[in-house]
Amino acid sequence: MEWSVLVPVKRLAAAKTRLRGAVGAERHESLVLAMAQDTVAAALATVGVGGVVVVTADPTVTAAVTALGARAVPEPALGGLNAALAHAASTVVGRIAALPADLPALRGDHLSAALRALATAAGGGYVPDAAGTGTVLLAAAAGERLIPRFGPGSAAAHGHGGARRLEGDWPSLRHDVDTAADLAVAVALGAGPHTRAVLRADVAVPHR
Repeated sequence: MEWSVLVPVKRLAAAKTRLRGAVGAERHESLVLAMAQDTVAAALATVGVGGVVVVTADPTVTAAVTALGARAVPEPALGGLNAALAHAASTVVGRIAALPADLPALRGDHLSAALRALATAAGGGYVPDAAGTGTVLLAAAAGERLIPRFGPGSAAAHGHGGARRLEGDWPSLRHDVDTAADLAVAVALGAGPHTRAVLRADVAVPHR
């Protein structure tokens, strides 16, 4: 059974505030969008993924991800990230997994391996980020509802909710980008083409 992967993306103007300063201010939104594009493109190319659903309220994001082949659904006006993911989950059937939009170095073999491992997790499962406190992948058990608990300390929250914790050797999946230091790690791992293009432009045009 193929997976439907859900990817939430905030309005670009409000996204990734801790990453501001990693590139020139005029390219911050472009960087956020590029990371989302690379994440979505990698997920779409992953063996075992039948489709990617992006939940967003930003028309620029909608246009960019649908051009890649993803489906976009509007983000609910209220409720935040977890409500947005629950809404997106209600639009698909079969196996469901949620992935953040800040994995610009994501490799399909890492995501596919993690999804295969999660497929056998009774009650659902999750993969923590490299620090061990956040969540980079959350999956529902077959036939069950996805119950997202993203936010500060989400790894512990998902574990307390009964999801099984899986920590594999999947660096491109486990290194999400919140800060300039995180971005440097993603570049070293091999950031995708959209992110690399923004970073090249940032080098070509000095910060003012």
